[in-house]
Amino acid sequence: MDARGTVAAGFEPVRDAFVRNFARRGERGAAVAVYRHGHKVVDLWAGTRDVDGTEPWAVDTAQIVRSATKGVTAAVPLLLHQRGQIDLDAPVATYWPEFKANGKERVLVRHLLSHRAGVPVLDRPLTPAEAIDGVSGPHAVAAQAPAWEPGTDHGYHAQTYSWLIGELVKRVTGRTAGRWIAEEIARPLGLDFWVGLPADEAHRVGRVGPVEPPPLDGGALRLRPKRSVSEAYADPASLTRRAFGAIAPLADENDPAYRAAELPASGGISTARALARCYAAMIGEVDGHRLFAPATLTLARTEESAGPDRVLVVGTRFGLGFMLHGSAAPLLAPGSFGHPGRGGSLGFADPESGIAFGYVTNGLQKGVTADPRAQALITAVRSAV
Repeated sequence: MDARGTVAAGFEPVRDAFVRNFARRGERGAAVAVYRHGHKVVDLWAGTRDVDGTEPWAVDTAQIVRSATKGVTAAVPLLLHQRGQIDLDAPVATYWPEFKANGKERVLVRHLLSHRAGVPVLDRPLTPAEAIDGVSGPHAVAAQAPAWEPGTDHGYHAQTYSWLIGELVKRVTGRTAGRWIAEEIARPLGLDFWVGLPADEAHRVGRVGPVEPPPLDGGALRLRPKRSVSEAYADPASLTRRAFGAIAPLADENDPAYRAAELPASGGISTARALARCYAAMIGEVDGHRLFAPATLTLARTEESAGPDRVLVVGTRFGLGFMLHGSAAPLLAPGSFGHPGRGGSLGFADPESGIAFGYVTNGLQKGVTADPRAQALITAVRSAV
């Protein structure tokens, strides 16, 4: 596989790992970008634009990044807090009065960001059309009774995060989360990142789809998920199955209508370059622009939730809107924060080393966190710093 792009001196191991992903880990089309101290040091792409096609991945190819969207979305309420427009310790109902229904009057803004609000599931899943209409989702989560006492425990809000954060941002600013990201984050930083894909950018976005990873080197067996995790995904009554099934049937992620809609939890479309550049601006200055003040950066990566996750059924760690480095989601180092996307994509930053990382793929493999292709790239970055 011929990887195109550039690699700064010392980061050649990242190119090697990227190429090996195609040879050994079933990669079809992908890109990886790395910034260090605000400067781009890796910018690589290879393979095909579509998971099931032959057209080459281009320099500006973008892909849906699923829950890696959550990390960029999380920056919105944190920036609103930084500007004095949101109090993280205020009840959500302060800004969204309807949300206090059915025992949620004590849900705080910080609970939404740290997956402690208790509403990862809906009693009635939304159809794909309802999920993207901008009304049904917020109405459903506002009416939903919590699955546990809010604030007392955590569980990944896989789909409902879209309507929780999206509606909060809309109530505070009068703008949708997608528009806010476009105007306040993507435009100033020059990011090819969208929550709500414009029609004139649709030609750049490749088709995604599931792929089976090949056997490991030497035919070794792959590690299987723990039985408890497998059982949770198989049980229709489990919080796991219901959280990921809050939209049913599953939406077609290649549908132009789905891509044009705003789902701030899972519908973001991005280049690897944009993910890395966005995280670089969270931890420092990039071409004169910086997103987070030091105090906001501390909030982003200070542990709010840790331990057994009621939805993911493994131990997870969350700051305010970001996954933190841990066994379930290994990042670069203990101080790293970011967010993976189910199936592979990943964005994160590590303030101590100055590293910001973005990886996008069109071949969606099984797994929510710790994708082996992304992990191989992280290992290579670690060796370079």
